[in-house]
Amino acid sequence: MTAFAKGALALWSAAMNEFSLSPDDVTVFGAGLSRPECVACTAAGAIWVSHALPDGGGGVAQLDADGTPYPILAGDGAPDDLMPNGWSMEPGGSFLLANLGDSGGVWRLRPDGGCEPVLLEIDGLAVPPVNFVHRDEAGRLWISVSTWRIPRDRAFHRDVADGFIIRMDAADRPDTARIAADGLGYSNEVKVDPSGAYLYANETMARRLSRYRLIDRGLGPRETVVDYLDGVIPDGFEFDAEGGIWCASVMSNRLVRVAPDGGQRVILEDCDHDAISKAMARWRDGSFSRQDMNIGAARKLANIASVTFGGSDLKTVYLGSLAGAGLITFRSPVAGAVPPHWAF
Repeated sequence: MTAFAKGALALWSAAMNEFSLSPDDVTVFGAGLSRPECVACTAAGAIWVSHALPDGGGGVAQLDADGTPYPILAGDGAPDDLMPNGWSMEPGGSFLLANLGDSGGVWRLRPDGGCEPVLLEIDGLAVPPVNFVHRDEAGRLWISVSTWRIPRDRAFHRDVADGFIIRMDAADRPDTARIAADGLGYSNEVKVDPSGAYLYANETMARRLSRYRLIDRGLGPRETVVDYLDGVIPDGFEFDAEGGIWCASVMSNRLVRVAPDGGQRVILEDCDHDAISKAMARWRDGSFSRQDMNIGAARKLANIASVTFGGSDLKTVYLGSLAGAGLITFRSPVAGAVPPHWAF
């Protein structure tokens, strides 16, 4: 690294260490969305977000420059209980959807609204409701299933650890699907890091960020990156250009940055501290419930669930949520890492 680059990195790091926001510092972009849980941006300026209709069905929506949504809704071939959650883009313009409906599985949503199954079975068993699907640079799929239990609320317990991660060599190769890691405490978003060396995973009920070294045909043992700060119930995450990891916490509406040295800073929060303390007491004693998970829904950040970077310089942050009708957005002093779909 040149002396100039080292100096620039030091300035960025200093700016990041001092960066914090209040709910008054962020804006809402877009309107008319339904459960905009997952969001992704491309170099061409497109902003795509999940759009799960309240009566079932849905797909993804593209937001234009003024935030107007243009949805692609799943039609022919879609399961009756489709509930699009985390998703990834494919080079040809299709979307790989995690179906959070009880029928589960991973589905492809084509630009014309047609829908087809990508993976419905693993080891002879039906794939349960899927939380997230990540397509990496090599075209492999990493599929996160939070629990075998239906309804999923039965796994809202710190001592339940039946989440797992499926690896597929390509979206058209269901024969290559295999469970690459299991025993996760409610596995949520999973992504290969920019180095291509590790798969990172948020474990929502275990309240930790884990990683696995990528090895031939699978994953190495689980490594704990951090146990999250009290009050953080991790959902989605994203990498930044300095090696940091930004985590969106449901319930507490906290956006936390994990620095490369493992230090954690709350960048933004929107919560009632007393209510969060009581919910965390229930997490510790085993009585945590869906009601606790949803206490952030009525606030401005609307139970944030995902974070991504966009804009031409990858410094515009967008937060998806479980209860909002638009996206929370603000500018960051540090850029995001280039995601696998950036050039699509």
